[in-house]
Amino acid sequence: MKTKSILSIAIMAMFMAACNQKVNLPDPPVAQKIPKELKIHDDTRIDNYYWLNQREDSTVINYLNAENDYCDAVMKHTDEFQTKLFDEMVARIKKTDESVPAKSNGYYYYSRTEGDAEYPLYCRKEGELDAKEQIMLNVPEMAKGFNYYSIGSYSVSENNKILAYSEDTLSRRKYTIKFKSLVDDKVYTDEIANTTGGITWASDNKTVFYTVKHPETLLPYKVYKHVLGTSSKNDELVYEEKDNTFYTFCYKTKSRKYIMIGVSSTVSSEYRYIDASKPNSEFKVIQPRERDLEYGIAHYKDHFYIRTNYQAKNFRMMKTPVSKTTKENWIEMIPNREDVFLSSFEIFQNYLVIGERKNGLNQLRIRNWESGKEHYLDFGEETYDAWISANPEFESDVLRYGYTSLTTPSSTIDYNMGTKEKTVLKQQEVLGGFNKDNYEAKRLWATAEDGTKVPISLVYRKDKFQKGKNPLWLSAYGSYGSSSDVYFSSVRLSLLDRGFVVATAHVRGGQEMGRYWYEDGKLLKKKNTFTDFNSCAEHMIAEGYAAKDKVFAWGGSAGGLLMGAIVNMKPELYRGVIAAVPFVDVVTTMLDESIPLTTGEFDEWGNPKNKEYYDYMLSYSPYDNVKAQKYPALLVTTGLHDSQVQYWEPAKWVAKLRDMKTDKNPLLLKTNMDFGHGGASGRFERLKEVALEYAFVFDQIGIDE
Repeated sequence: MKTKSILSIAIMAMFMAACNQKVNLPDPPVAQKIPKELKIHDDTRIDNYYWLNQREDSTVINYLNAENDYCDAVMKHTDEFQTKLFDEMVARIKKTDESVPAKSNGYYYYSRTEGDAEYPLYCRKEGELDAKEQIMLNVPEMAKGFNYYSIGSYSVSENNKILAYSEDTLSRRKYTIKFKSLVDDKVYTDEIANTTGGITWASDNKTVFYTVKHPETLLPYKVYKHVLGTSSKNDELVYEEKDNTFYTFCYKTKSRKYIMIGVSSTVSSEYRYIDASKPNSEFKVIQPRERDLEYGIAHYKDHFYIRTNYQAKNFRMMKTPVSKTTKENWIEMIPNREDVFLSSFEIFQNYLVIGERKNGLNQLRIRNWESGKEHYLDFGEETYDAWISANPEFESDVLRYGYTSLTTPSSTIDYNMGTKEKTVLKQQEVLGGFNKDNYEAKRLWATAEDGTKVPISLVYRKDKFQKGKNPLWLSAYGSYGSSSDVYFSSVRLSLLDRGFVVATAHVRGGQEMGRYWYEDGKLLKKKNTFTDFNSCAEHMIAEGYAAKDKVFAWGGSAGGLLMGAIVNMKPELYRGVIAAVPFVDVVTTMLDESIPLTTGEFDEWGNPKNKEYYDYMLSYSPYDNVKAQKYPALLVTTGLHDSQVQYWEPAKWVAKLRDMKTDKNPLLLKTNMDFGHGGASGRFERLKEVALEYAFVFDQIGIDE
């Protein structure tokens, strides 16, 4: 009976879509209710849509297809507009382009794109930039025949003769490692499946280390050693992480001297190492793991350099002799500061470069090893992002860094740390007559419910701005300590040129304002993320940067959780909301340790097997808090093969919203049946998803061209 009813809905939706007019839309699919009791802590939740978590069930697939048909029918009248949006976004992109080459071990490495190709070519040149080009990976050819194709990473052996690379053809982030000769293009028969995609070469040019994923949870938990020319079935296990709250990874130090195995959780980390020239030796632990002790490792000459939160809330920099690595031997180089977060560093022969974050902005500090003199780079804009780029050579006095802002296209810059001379090697070219002087970027500070000042970065087109009348596109993330740094987007011009103010709310849960900013937005303080966002929206209305009835919000993944929370809390504040691959069924997911990422995130969200965390999660979980009230227009997107946020979370959420909401605003679910968490893999194909999102928002306020 269940299958028949859903199939009928699908057929009806397809029929109505064929003759759809905006004023005569089909009825939306109605998911059958099959009550499922979920009991814990003497509490019982009834989940009517639990059955949707069967990816292989044809009934589930039919329901998702019916929702897709309904979404297509409702948006049918915007098809031409979506095509126009897609075409104008593509028209701004330089189709034949090339990255800035980076020199490593005697070769210049770069990628380039040709014409309408969806994927890049990965190339190199030996010794000089005018040398003959060698195409290592012709991804447009490799991707043929696949709906989805992604290169995870590539790595070249120390003798520069063998390329190892990883590919994903399903969008589940399960990569297969392959090998090819860079001498004669011969492809080796060696294949290693179910890896994270990372590849680390030993110095012998035949041994690689890699990390595999747990077959059920997809957690990276084992490191193996593979010898080229042998079967991966015989690969030696060199490390297994038994604690399922930790993630495992492997890399080689910049010095090429050591191979590192790292494990990390939300609040703890641990590293072990071997000499890269002795791949069969035993790994040694640098500092045994301790709860609330995080550290990261780099190597230079006789010391390991360490970024750590050891007795340092905002992190500090230490060093220790390679022969004595435990924390009692660590020597402080840069102290902890309450108002400055130490985010990264890069070691050169003559200079140390320190990445810092102060007042929500990234800074780069240069220190001369010999003299101790130091200075900061001046970026000259009110809101921006800057970061240390690829710097594989120790001996250079030139720092390569990246820079962008809301009005400045992404730039790659070489900075001579001695002469202080800057050379812009490349700035993203925006076709179609873009002029940055037409746009203005600003930084505001909203006051949160508890009095905390929350930064907002915004941009608008000057000649389209009218105080109090512009529509607003407001986005945020606010989880895992991941900072929402600003960046230039040529795609975003389709919003700005139609009068939108586009803003990012730097809410708590990120790390924009330092470590405490993160800790004030997780676990039992998670609701600060949601109330901060609402406060930012209200502040922008009050300051005249948004019309009260034209506020739109966007968030993806954990940012999709944010979207689900704000529409439950203050639905009247928003005209429309887009939730991309949203994490909305928080309690059920965090109780299911078989789901990828669950166990590794107990220190982010809490473990609901503990009643205190269960009760708190239950008080904000978007799915559990849907109620009979009016909701804004909603577009929800997901991917059937998503390994990060399972498709059934948004599917269940939409089904429950349909049943309970009291308004007639659009509620659409779009499931990509071919892709996963990151959406389409092609550089142009993914813009079709953006065109749908933009058209949905424009449609709510009558913009149709």
